[in-house]
Amino acid sequence: MNISIASLALFFAAAEAFQVGPTGRVSTRLNILAGKESAAERVAKVMSSKPAENADFDKMVKKNFPGAISNKELATRVVELLDEKGFTPDNTLLATSVCADELARVLEDEFVDIYGTNFNLGGLAGFPFAGNTGWGAMSAHVPDNGYCLTIHGPHVGITKDGLIGKVERSGIALVDSCCGSAIAASGYLQGITDGSASINPAIQSFSDFQQGAVQELILPHGKRLEAADNRMKELPYALYDSQAVMVTDIVNTGKASIKKGLAVLGGIQINTGPDTLDYFHPLRFDYFDEDGNLVENMLPYLR
Repeated sequence: MNISIASLALFFAAAEAFQVGPTGRVSTRLNILAGKESAAERVAKVMSSKPAENADFDKMVKKNFPGAISNKELATRVVELLDEKGFTPDNTLLATSVCADELARVLEDEFVDIYGTNFNLGGLAGFPFAGNTGWGAMSAHVPDNGYCLTIHGPHVGITKDGLIGKVERSGIALVDSCCGSAIAASGYLQGITDGSASINPAIQSFSDFQQGAVQELILPHGKRLEAADNRMKELPYALYDSQAVMVTDIVNTGKASIKKGLAVLGGIQINTGPDTLDYFHPLRFDYFDEDGNLVENMLPYLR
């Protein structure tokens, strides 16, 4: 029997991917964390390397985004609440739907360090483009008798001087747009509302279909954004409202696949420069039981 070197490499790579972890449960490389360290202890460890809180900057962010809390506050409160429900690092799968922008990875990575590698449901502007198919695949990866924490939301930048829609990025002198996809969609919508838009025959092009979808999903908010005192400030909230419709539909369609319980955390990521903490404005924090019933709105505990 002739077996090529490439075939052997493929075989061993597959065997390694399904190796038995230290807890005896087969790993599929989702890296759900196991061990004696609690989620709360992991929060403390993750946040110990973050920038110190800047009181003046904190005040400015919260003035622009009332209801926002730092990622440190968010992780601490979320973990405390979920711990009471039975969520632990070794029985919880993290699923995320955040933007492709590397700044959106900050919040994601913080929760990965607490609960383990995430299942990615999201795409541009944080929309859950993995859809019902992605949700179904994710649900099958939740540990037996375990839980899922799903985090979703668009993001927006704010500079140290308080300019919304821009952000300082590490290693880049230029103060850059954030979120680029959202701002592009906003410009597309503005062209429609003021009549300056040109006909685009490639609107359904597969080479940029996610951005095309973002532009379509923001269409209902034309008048809202036109009337806003600060378009960049209102933009992530408009995107969130469209995104929430998609997330709710996906969750309702796939809730029969919930195992022990599901927590859905939604809101606005507020990205800042490398020397300051990031923030999150929570707009939804729901807990569903194993039958898919919404049993508790936990959002008041994050405010």
